[in-house]
Amino acid sequence: MAVRPWATPEEVRDYSNIKAVQERTDERIAVDISRAEQYVISYTNNDFSGYERIPQNVKTAVILLAEAYGYNTVVSSKEFKSETFDDYSYTAESKEIRAENRTYRCRQRYVLSVYRNSGLMSVSGRCRRRCIWSW
Repeated sequence: MAVRPWATPEEVRDYSNIKAVQERTDERIAVDISRAEQYVISYTNNDFSGYERIPQNVKTAVILLAEAYGYNTVVSSKEFKSETFDDYSYTAESKEIRAENRTYRCRQRYVLSVYRNSGLMSVSGRCRRRCIWSW
């Protein structure tokens, strides 16, 4: 059985070139990793208990997601959406890495699609296709 956590804070820091992520504490990165693992388990409907070691693609997906979660946490705590002073007004768009972003989501799902377990999905073939392929 693959033991959690599937990645370490050091692996996330080593992979990331984002300074804000590299400066996060081990405890905070551990939370990001846990969130990433939960996303992978939820998306694939697979807890990887049948694997002796976690597959490298899955580990990579967890590291990428943990980096995104860490970066988003830092950005959202510092970011302001808009400011107004007298007749001056400024509005900024978010700089977050969105897991819902279509390109980012497609890359993650492509990597994880091999491990997707449809065991708990509807018996109806039509629903199963929709659930698996409608991103």
